[in-house]
Amino acid sequence: MRNGFILGLVGAVVLSGGVGCKKKDSDAQTAGYQQQPGGYQQQPGGYQQQPGGYQQQPGGQPTAQPTAQPTAAPTAPPAGGGQAQPVDPMLAGAATQVLNQMATQHAVPGSKPVGSALAGNFQQGQVLESQIQLQPGKCYTVVASGLPAVTEVNVKFVAVTPIPGSAMVLANDQDTGAQAVLGKKPNCYKNAFPMAVPVKMVLEVAGGSGIAAAQLYEK
Repeated sequence: MRNGFILGLVGAVVLSGGVGCKKKDSDAQTAGYQQQPGGYQQQPGGYQQQPGGYQQQPGGQPTAQPTAQPTAAPTAPPAGGGQAQPVDPMLAGAATQVLNQMATQHAVPGSKPVGSALAGNFQQGQVLESQIQLQPGKCYTVVASGLPAVTEVNVKFVAVTPIPGSAMVLANDQDTGAQAVLGKKPNCYKNAFPMAVPVKMVLEVAGGSGIAAAQLYEK
């Protein structure tokens, strides 16, 4: 009786071990490989190469996707050209104060300011202009100045014409730097016609940027 019990117990252990081996074979198949004649063949659940990298198959590992490369933002073109932003001459402060000193030095004695100063906040290459009337027999001087961030100021008279693009420069300053004078004494600018002539007074900041102003004087 005792021997029969031992034999039955051994048989149960052997049967249990056989079942465990079958389970491991099944796990090997579901992991992606199955035994075939001549070796192993990969089953769904592994990796398959796709254009641009690897793509996950059912039951496999996460896919390595191509990394997006950052693109450079377009560079904005540099500022310059066109019309400057006009400002109140009273707000131009130091720029307009310098104009009075320049007029004392460069304008014909007895010259008086005509109208208010032309003032603006400029980017390099921008201009401001105003239309004026040059009277016959009068003597004119224009003084212009920019604050320290401005490095080159130009001022000129341009004839007013009815055909766009055909305007003619009548006179311009010969100075370099942040200050300019058109019609320095004793050779102020005179209207050569026996009648009033409309012209444009043009102020340009050709170098640097910031506040600049110009004032017309008449004698």
